[in-house]
Amino acid sequence: MGKISKIRSILYTTAKILGDVDAVSKGKVVKRTKNRLLGKAASKILKKL
Repeated sequence: MGKISKIRSILYTTAKILGDVDAVSKGKVVKRTKNRLLGKAASKILKKL
């Protein structure tokens, strides 16, 4: 894995964790979980097209 892609991966992972922390602090865990699952499902559908 290249240096840039490794840094990018770390940044995306960090952003995901910070989003989870923010959702917990605001009490919006259910909404975040729902949106994440919908995004994964939409991605799978679009990959098949």
